[in-house]
Amino acid sequence: MRIRTAAVATTAAAGALAALTAVPAQAAEYTSALKVRGIQYDAPGGDSNRCSGGNTHQEYLTIKNYSSSKTVDLKGYLVKDAAGNRFVFTAHHHLQPGDYVKLRGGNGTDSDKYNVVYRDNCNFMWNNDKDTIYLVKPTGSRADVHAYTARGSDPDGNGYVSFHK
Repeated sequence: MRIRTAAVATTAAAGALAALTAVPAQAAEYTSALKVRGIQYDAPGGDSNRCSGGNTHQEYLTIKNYSSSKTVDLKGYLVKDAAGNRFVFTAHHHLQPGDYVKLRGGNGTDSDKYNVVYRDNCNFMWNNDKDTIYLVKPTGSRADVHAYTARGSDPDGNGYVSFHK
């Protein structure tokens, strides 16, 4: 009887430990200095992906360097969504500690001074109902991942979701 009780206790303890360590992929915390600070997934107004007069440029992803001492070069970093839409930073863009960049849709002039990089693509990248954001290092390992839903992640319905402060 004692052996059976010990086996049940061991099984229960193992189950509790498994429950504590099971974390969904989108909730994993990565050690990267770069993280997704927030996303304007739904551009204000009616969606228009026309390159001239559209509002794709009002859709953006903010990436921040949360390191207190390390400058990070974005060249080679990949941003993608659940459907496989992708953007690779092909130019050097250095983020000082605490600095950020807004990755905007549409066309424009990239600027370190104004903390902006344009995707040079007038199609919307982020879904208005739900999506997953992947920030991938040049090495191929993940820097940050977040999923959102319009209903569950955006209580005020303004089309913007914050992930890290």
